[in-house]
Amino acid sequence: MSAGATAQEQTAQDLLVALVEVSADGLGVLDPDGHLVRVNRAGRALLGLAGGDLPPHFVPFGTSPAGLGVPDGSGALLTVTTVDGRRRVLEYRLTTLPDGHAAVWFSDVTDELRQQDRLTAITRAAAQVAGVRSLRTTLDAVAREVVRTAQLGAVQIFALDDPRAEVRVLGMAGFGDAADFTERLSAVRRLGAHVRFMDAFATGRPVVVRHRKPVIMADPRWAPLHAVMDTPDWDSFASVPLVVGGRTVGVMNAYYKPGEDPSASSLAFLEAMADQAAVAIHIAALLARTRSEAESDERRRLARDLHDSVVQQLFSMRLQAGALRAQLDAGEAGPAGVRAAAGELAELAQSALADLRGLVFELRPLELADRGLVEAVRAHADSVEVRTGLVVEVLADGDVEPAWELTVQEDVYRVVQEALHNVVKHARARTVEVRFALEPDGHCLVVTVTDDGCGGGEAPAGPTLGLVSMRERAERWGGRCTAGPREGGGWQVQLTLPLVEQQPERTQGGLDR
Repeated sequence: MSAGATAQEQTAQDLLVALVEVSADGLGVLDPDGHLVRVNRAGRALLGLAGGDLPPHFVPFGTSPAGLGVPDGSGALLTVTTVDGRRRVLEYRLTTLPDGHAAVWFSDVTDELRQQDRLTAITRAAAQVAGVRSLRTTLDAVAREVVRTAQLGAVQIFALDDPRAEVRVLGMAGFGDAADFTERLSAVRRLGAHVRFMDAFATGRPVVVRHRKPVIMADPRWAPLHAVMDTPDWDSFASVPLVVGGRTVGVMNAYYKPGEDPSASSLAFLEAMADQAAVAIHIAALLARTRSEAESDERRRLARDLHDSVVQQLFSMRLQAGALRAQLDAGEAGPAGVRAAAGELAELAQSALADLRGLVFELRPLELADRGLVEAVRAHADSVEVRTGLVVEVLADGDVEPAWELTVQEDVYRVVQEALHNVVKHARARTVEVRFALEPDGHCLVVTVTDDGCGGGEAPAGPTLGLVSMRERAERWGGRCTAGPREGGGWQVQLTLPLVEQQPERTQGGLDR
């Protein structure tokens, strides 16, 4: 071979080596046992390797090229722990060489996959917030999404009105049983510990503290929380504010696993999830305000009903009794007159008693606990019949008595009660049917209230307060309530509620309900 040819080959080889070294992807050679025997500069960086010789017996891609089960030229994903302790996801391809070695190409796709996971988590969190669940249940689910997606040890979502006030824990994941966290945190603050998430609350900006756990565990002022804070596997800490309408309403705290630093992309994800949590808190506040207004309206309605029925009847009884006394004092009342007046008084008293019982029953349906939902509705239907003359038939298709908590049953009862009240007040109906039935798949209970009144015309332009209240009661437990005219005349209210009971909002320390 000529010297010129040899020089050209050397030049080509040098060029190939240079191309390998400048590649942004990892390129290397594996021996027949899977040991990495050569790797370019980018590959060293991806695997966390320093310069110099490769570690002996370093097998990052499996026991051997053949044992990896990856056909030549095809791609695969592999989670590796680099020499410097980082967990990374590598996409790689292998090509077997004639001597049994293998060439490997690999690239770090950790951030790309995490970004996909983060977008999915944000979508799921938005669905949780839009769903009809208690605030604690919703934010617990958001916290779990953040832990799962961001490779965190734990997450907390706190609500806070004032830096001096007690923190309310609205969501938590990764801490196990931390029922008394609020009380322990208050003790830590009284001891004078620097609680860094308060900085995020005060400034409205994210706070990042690397290697925070060793500092906390060595600080005696954090002693009340040492057992709780030591449970998750974490090292660094970040806190992002929850902001609604320019006002900070709480914080989201993230506890990063060792080797996972709070990067810019990770903080951006936390801020997006914090926005979802803030929206959930805002929606819960609006619903609570609406519910309070609805309850106030219901109390005013009961007061009006009391005045229009019982009070008027008692006033008539007083007048009747006064007239009878005047006749007796004047000696003008004979037996027939006394008997007639007494009969009128008895009739007024019976009517007032029936109305009063009906109003008391509306305030507190005791039959729910003693007799169950269906029988309680039947008792209320009987009361409506006595007071109004309306014929109310309550039907149950088979055994449909739901095994719900009393709070759920009372909301269903109130929906039926409001529907019957609307029939009495507006429909000019003669008969009403209340029917309890299961959906064909058996997953939901359907309660319909149907009348034969004058509700077959146009539906109201907007929802009435009574209908808003009924819908809120249904949505509180994952159900729905609709109302409208039915074919053939009359009006129908339909309530659909899942038989798998939604968890009511639970409390912890000073939590809101």
